[in-house]
Amino acid sequence: MKINISNRIVKTGVAALGVSALAVAVSAHAQQTLNIVSWGGAYSMSQHEAYDKPWMEKTGDEIVNIDRSGNALAGLRAQSQAGNVTWDLVDMLPADAMIACAEGLIEPLDHDELLADAPDGTPPSEDFVDGALGDCFVASIVYSNIVAFNSEMFPEDDQPSTIEDVFDLENYPGKRALLRKPINNMEWALIADGVDRDEVYAMLETEEGVQRAFAKLDTIKDEVIWWEEGAQPPQLLADQEVAFASAYNGRIFNAMVTEDQPFEIIWDAQVFELDGWVVPTGKLDKVKDYLHFATDTQRLADQAQYISYGPARKSSSELVSTHAETGIEMTPHMPTYGPNFATALQKDDLFWADYNDELTQRFNAWLSQ
Repeated sequence: MKINISNRIVKTGVAALGVSALAVAVSAHAQQTLNIVSWGGAYSMSQHEAYDKPWMEKTGDEIVNIDRSGNALAGLRAQSQAGNVTWDLVDMLPADAMIACAEGLIEPLDHDELLADAPDGTPPSEDFVDGALGDCFVASIVYSNIVAFNSEMFPEDDQPSTIEDVFDLENYPGKRALLRKPINNMEWALIADGVDRDEVYAMLETEEGVQRAFAKLDTIKDEVIWWEEGAQPPQLLADQEVAFASAYNGRIFNAMVTEDQPFEIIWDAQVFELDGWVVPTGKLDKVKDYLHFATDTQRLADQAQYISYGPARKSSSELVSTHAETGIEMTPHMPTYGPNFATALQKDDLFWADYNDELTQRFNAWLSQ
C-alpha cells in the first residue's frame, strides 16, 4: 500500500533576513552545542570545511557531527516516540523529508524569511534550483548516484561505459556492489532492460514494471555484494573485491583525486537528486542562525571546493572554481556537467515518498529468496 503525502503549504513571507540582521544575531549569539546529522566521509568533511569551521570561528559554538543520515527518518521517528529529540539539524533526502514533514517530525520552513538572499538581492525562492525548497526542506547540493568501476580489472581497450554493461556478466565479469535498497537499483534495472528513461517511474507504478525490474536484477543477484554505508563502495573497489560499485559520485571523486585510485565513473543513467537540511520539530530557534549561514551563496560555493557536488543555489554556481587540495578544475567532475548529464535520470521524490515502504518490503523479500 502506498503512502499518500499530504500537502503542507507554507506561506512564503516577503521579508528576508539581511546581512546586517545576521550580524546582529551573531553578535548576540549565546554559545551552544549543535548536534548535526549528516552522511559522514568526504561529504561531511566538505560541510565541516565550508560551514562548520567558519561558523565555529564566528560564534564559538561547538558542532558535534553525527553520521546517521542513512537512517535519519527512522532515527527521528524513534527520538520523537521516546520524547527525547537530541538532533538539532539533519541532512536528509527529499523523499524522506516529505514523509517526515507529513508525520510532523520536522519544522515547516518559510524560506524567504529564514534564508539569506543572493548577493544581488534575489530572494531564496528564486535563487535555489527547481525542487530545492520543500515545505520542510532546503537543499544544499545536487549530487548523483552512479556506478563506478575499477579500471585495472578490465582491458584498456574494452572498458565498460553504460548501465547495460553493469548487467552484462559475460563481457564484464566480476562482483557488483549495490546499495541494499530498491532506490536506484529498480530504475537501473529497467533502463538496462530497455525501458526509456522518461517511462521508468510510470512503469514502476505497475506490477508488470516491478516484476520486470526484479527479473533484471535476478540476472546479477548471485554476483552482488550489498552495501549499506557510503564508505563501503570505494573500499570494495580499491580492494578489488568488486569490479563495479554503485556509489555517490562525490565518494568516488574523492577516492580518484585525493587517493589516486584507478576508478572511472559510468555517467550513463546517473540518478541525480538533491540533498539538504531539515529541522526536527522544536529545534528551529536553536539552529536558524546556523541554517541561514550554511545555506548562503558563498558557503555553498565553498563546499564545491571539497567535493564534486553542485551547489543548490544558482548564485553559487558561478563561484565554483578549483579543488581545494589538488587545484584541479571542478566543473568537469560535476553531475550537471554537459557530457555527464546527457543520459541522466532525475530521481522522482514523490514516487519514492509514496512507494518506498511497499517496494522496500518487496525488495527485502526478494533478497531473502
